[in-house]
Amino acid sequence: MPNRPRAWLSERVSRLREDGLYRARRVVESLTARESRLEDGRVVIDFASNDYLGLAHHPDVIVAAKNAADAFGVGARASPLISGLTPAHSELIQALCDFEGAEAALLFSSGYAANIGMISALAGPEDVIYSDRLNHACLIDGARLSGARFRVYRHAELDRLQKELANAGEFRRRFIVTDGVFSMDGDLAPLKELVDLAEKYDAEVIVDEAHGTGVYGPHLRGACDHFEVSDRVLAKVGTLSKAIGGQGAFVVGSRELIDYLWNSARTQMFSTALSPMLCAAATASLRIIRSDKERQRRLRNNVHQLRDALHSLALTVLGDRDSPIVPIILQSPTLALQRHQTLLDEGFLVGCVRPPTVPAGTSRLRLTVNAEHTTDDIERLAMMLTGLLCT
Repeated sequence: MPNRPRAWLSERVSRLREDGLYRARRVVESLTARESRLEDGRVVIDFASNDYLGLAHHPDVIVAAKNAADAFGVGARASPLISGLTPAHSELIQALCDFEGAEAALLFSSGYAANIGMISALAGPEDVIYSDRLNHACLIDGARLSGARFRVYRHAELDRLQKELANAGEFRRRFIVTDGVFSMDGDLAPLKELVDLAEKYDAEVIVDEAHGTGVYGPHLRGACDHFEVSDRVLAKVGTLSKAIGGQGAFVVGSRELIDYLWNSARTQMFSTALSPMLCAAATASLRIIRSDKERQRRLRNNVHQLRDALHSLALTVLGDRDSPIVPIILQSPTLALQRHQTLLDEGFLVGCVRPPTVPAGTSRLRLTVNAEHTTDDIERLAMMLTGLLCT
């Protein structure tokens, strides 16, 4: 039996529609790393996925997940503190330590859960947390949930941060939290400068490597690896759901840090553990990332091709040249939604990002490139964008 209607909820939904901020639910079937099928049967080229290396459909990853399901079942049964870790969990933790060159690692159900659980466990009312204005919501929410004083500095502008750090002597501890690669702009945090400031003013740095893992750095460990500061930060957060092609997240750091979080991070303590099949899939993906450097080469070439094509067509895009996140700012959420629908009608699925995901006035098309896109895919998308945005 349906619930009685509530006018105040109807009004809120109507307001979202009027402001161009309503998000409709839809079913999209992922066929390969580059193609998806819509509900009406149309097959489109997918430039919205964060599966940067195309590993979600890799046969070895799928077989690993199936074998783990056969061996351990689908679910993990309970919190890992209650039911323990399966061999699949233990193997993934060791694989992450080897991949990251870290002493220890801890698994979480999502990147959101990892950041909220870690930050709220480490910081408290006697502490202060400094956050880049464009940090992901999970870093911001974790800082707020901790009860620490919360300070925001302008994106990648560190003058104000330095002044605040210099006058933060009344706080017990000082934390700087930042994305390594900013998920909506595709640029890199100034990690060398951040770490230098942290060491000068006795602060700790926490880096979310969600969009850097598998993409940046000589060891493909992310932005910290790229800037060679991995051993100078307190903790790194990574996700298994982007370049690794699965689901879940992890924190890596010292054994002491991970022991503390195992006993204190509420989102890990009071959540059912990751499925063993997801752990096995991620372990297989990590083996591929370390052995198959051709995927990174194809990804980099595809990113450069799209960025160069858009620049040659006089389109302004944000982000680092090597970033697979390619945002095009359209300002108006209604315009972004219209352009998104036109591209979908022409066979391209791209991200349409509007507030509150991004600041007001910066609604955008967010293109994401992966290693499986073809030269023709990229050329056709670039020409479509030119026709849409340069007329």
